[in-house]
Amino acid sequence: MKNKTDLIKQLKHYFGFDTFKGDQEAIIRNVLAGHDTFVLMPTGGGKSLCYQLPALIMDGTAIVISPLIALMKNQVDAIRQVSADDGIAHFMNSSLNRASLDQVKTDVLAGRTKLLYVAPESLTKDENIDFLRQVKISFYAVDEAHCISEWGHDFRPEYRRIRPIINEIGHAPVIALTATATDKVRGDIKKNLGMPDADEFKSSFNRPNLYYEVRPKTKEIDKEIIKFIRQMKGKSGIIYCLSRRKVEELAEILRANDINARAYHAGMDTPTRTQTQDDFIMEEIDVIVATIAFGMGIDKPDVRYVIHYDIPKSLEGYYQETGRAGRDGGEGKCITFYTYRDLQKLEKFMEGKPVAEQDIGRQLLQETAAYAETTVCRRRVLLQLLRRELHAGELRQLRQLPAPVVTHRGARRPAAGTNRDTRHQGELQGQPRHRRAHWYPHRGGAGTQARRTGMLRFG
Repeated sequence: MKNKTDLIKQLKHYFGFDTFKGDQEAIIRNVLAGHDTFVLMPTGGGKSLCYQLPALIMDGTAIVISPLIALMKNQVDAIRQVSADDGIAHFMNSSLNRASLDQVKTDVLAGRTKLLYVAPESLTKDENIDFLRQVKISFYAVDEAHCISEWGHDFRPEYRRIRPIINEIGHAPVIALTATATDKVRGDIKKNLGMPDADEFKSSFNRPNLYYEVRPKTKEIDKEIIKFIRQMKGKSGIIYCLSRRKVEELAEILRANDINARAYHAGMDTPTRTQTQDDFIMEEIDVIVATIAFGMGIDKPDVRYVIHYDIPKSLEGYYQETGRAGRDGGEGKCITFYTYRDLQKLEKFMEGKPVAEQDIGRQLLQETAAYAETTVCRRRVLLQLLRRELHAGELRQLRQLPAPVVTHRGARRPAAGTNRDTRHQGELQGQPRHRRAHWYPHRGGAGTQARRTGMLRFG
């Protein structure tokens, strides 16, 4: 066990920080003590360090089970920057050729590798199980652990096989980490990973630097997004769409309007996705238009806005995606466009799936609809639906906010002349379904229109 001075020294040596953030130190000590650990921490809270630092300190290799190739590459690149030996961190997934995979195995068996990132699909292969049986494993880290739960917003069936595979490879402590998990999801994670007695560390989920807003989704949505991005000129942002087709179309429209944007989705080849991700991190790109495949674990602290072109499938997914804004503590704007027709489309997509899966999906959509249609503070609704409570001081601050009033078109807004805290309040609106397209008064200033390379250009 490392004492306090030793841990701070190691933290400074590897990551350059003088102090830990939140529960990081307690979590790391729990891992170093060999205990199973469950970590519930919001995006930007520093989850990765909770397993990276103990892995660098302990003997053996930590096996980090991670769902996305992009996430693995980003984190491996970051760890290699703290060491002169590139072998200190590797990943094993389908993107590697045979020669690269052989090099990974050589470094691991030589004891050079402290962190080995593995996709769940790769973990289940017989040849990899046989290989990992030869490795001295310090602990297993299950990142994005909500993927193991049918009640989670990003259920991955292969995550259900993690515990049986661990039992085959060899026992070692487990740390499970996620940025979003309701009580039901948390219980599901612990049950399926076989860690019912794991020590739990739960951080506050309130992100006071984020501003939440829901806008009606109309035919003018592209113009509205372009106008907003121009007001945020030079700042980084992410726009999420549900379909790959819409991702491609919107990225092209933005480029036609002189916005430095690029598309990102799972249908692209690996080199293209990797280059796009790297360019965004290095600020060669201002805006990424993506499916939910983008952003998980990406180390970019200065994303200033996250826009949802379509209503998300669940509030957990929404919370995690909006959480990619303002990770540096600066202001982040989270704007969602909503129409009831999108919910109908999502319900239609569930047709043909098992009944149990449809029931879960509909319940998650009901929560999303409740959030979008609420007439009270969205921050409060979001945290309550995620089963998180605000601190007493935050509740007092929310109670002091003005009550909404109804405009001539049914939009709800704070009373005139009041000084509202938009970070907590967000936009307040709510209407019966047949009037949802008229929540807000008309927004003028659309500007001129022109044609450029066949795309509609908005001035």
